[in-house]
Amino acid sequence: MLLSITTTHQPATDLGYLLAKHPAKCQEFTLSYGKAQVFYPEVSDERCTATLMLELDPVALVCGSSGAKGDGGLLAQYVNDRPYVASSFLSVAIAQVYGSALKGNCKGREELADSAIPLVAELPVVPSRGGEGLLRSLFEPLGYAIELERLPLDERFPAWGESSYFKLKLSATTKLSTLLSHLYVLLPVLDNDKHYWVGDAELEKLLARGEGWLESHPAKDEIVKRYLKHQRGLARQALARLVKDEEADLDAREEKQESEEAALEKPIYLNDTRMSKVHSTLNELGGSSVADLGCGEGKLLSRLVKDRSLKRIVGMDVSNRALEIAHKRVIERLAPMRADNVELLRGSLTYRDARLSGFDAICAIEVIEHMELDRLPAFERLVFEFAQPKAVLITTPNAEYNVRFPALPAGRFRHRDHRFEWTRAEFEAWSRAIAERHGYSVRFEPIGEVDDQVGAPTQMGVFTR
Repeated sequence: MLLSITTTHQPATDLGYLLAKHPAKCQEFTLSYGKAQVFYPEVSDERCTATLMLELDPVALVCGSSGAKGDGGLLAQYVNDRPYVASSFLSVAIAQVYGSALKGNCKGREELADSAIPLVAELPVVPSRGGEGLLRSLFEPLGYAIELERLPLDERFPAWGESSYFKLKLSATTKLSTLLSHLYVLLPVLDNDKHYWVGDAELEKLLARGEGWLESHPAKDEIVKRYLKHQRGLARQALARLVKDEEADLDAREEKQESEEAALEKPIYLNDTRMSKVHSTLNELGGSSVADLGCGEGKLLSRLVKDRSLKRIVGMDVSNRALEIAHKRVIERLAPMRADNVELLRGSLTYRDARLSGFDAICAIEVIEHMELDRLPAFERLVFEFAQPKAVLITTPNAEYNVRFPALPAGRFRHRDHRFEWTRAEFEAWSRAIAERHGYSVRFEPIGEVDDQVGAPTQMGVFTR
């Protein structure tokens, strides 16, 4: 079985540093069930490919078998697809051969390991008895562009039809450690089997490798069940911990963010100004339905529900706790007939969600700066490619204005949870590229008092189709 990883990041030979495998060498590694080799079929400053080739030892497989099931068990030990399809064998090889890259380590080049770079992963044969739909449901929510080719049962006998195996190609701009973590978890999920005993240790591996993405994946339940080989007790433990860890982390971050925001921006009452500007812009655009992504505890929603021109209002957030507070602060205070027009949804802002289709407007107010840069393409696809509202309003801090906050140290973001803060030029370049890709026009408006030198504290992009 093969796994090829290609980058066009320049110099592309940096891939050798990330994988800790020299591009000029062919290296071999002994595993308990066979051997692995790493070699580079393509090496240049413009494009570099590293291939992990795994060869299984059939005798070692049988000797290490935990026992065959059914009347055909003895034959199945020798006649099976194990040496050819990407499975838990390849996951273990990734952990053992690419261990440092999987952990995000790159000695002496830490900034490289933390950088999102263009990556393409190719797997000639992956099993998917759930067909193309299963593959897409696992990888598309993570921001990957997918190319699939269903393989025939036998090329010599086309009448036999297609198999349940696919050639898979994944493309994304992301960290190498993120790509490897996704593959490590999802390859056994696709295969729906493992070649070794699954116990508490495997639960801990799943939580470690799934940190930061699994808790909000729309197929989380199915991933957990398959990865843990359908052991209900372990699956229940894993899901309970994922939900608990996610909510605890979000609650802590929200508390910090609110206290820091209040201390920093209170003198200019920026939040009220921001919400008022967004509401007035929605009125100018017209329309009767709006979705607030990353609605939090309902600050914008509390304004929108008073607007009788809006017949459908939806707030979406990943935090159950935030949605509970929004329900109490917003929906429980409404008359029953008005409350019927307002809905709160739990969901991630980087996964395709059919519930967001059909809106006149979608808002993301002070949201994008809380996302990792390598997740922004997934957010873009969710909003502009899949939901396709008539209008989109996005606000984000103007990094240039930070010098006007005396309490903010130089070089620091306004809030600890911010992953980046953009200048006006950076935000406008990102926005114009999105508008061009998806058939929107975009204009930019300042929010807050405009400083002649550094602009306004908040910048807003107004996208219209």
